[in-house]
Amino acid sequence: MPEQGINQLPEDIKQQLPEHAQQIFAAAFSAAQKDGFSEEGAREVAWNSVRNEYEPGGDGKWHRKPEDTAIHNKSVTSGGN
Repeated sequence: MPEQGINQLPEDIKQQLPEHAQQIFAAAFSAAQKDGFSEEGAREVAWNSVRNEYEPGGDGKWHRKPEDTAIHNKSVTSGGN
């Protein structure tokens, strides 16, 4: 698979992943290939990148993971005077 844009992704990947996840996959795949990974290695990097934000659902499609509110809602306090 040469350098990827989402239009060049295989149909099975396009059917499983929403557009944003396709963009993540394509960008990670291209970056991994530029770094010298084989096609198989670049695919693994791409899937791992997708897994950071998405998870497979029971419907055979991938869905964005819920945000971890404990991380995003931390209050910041100052130790000021």
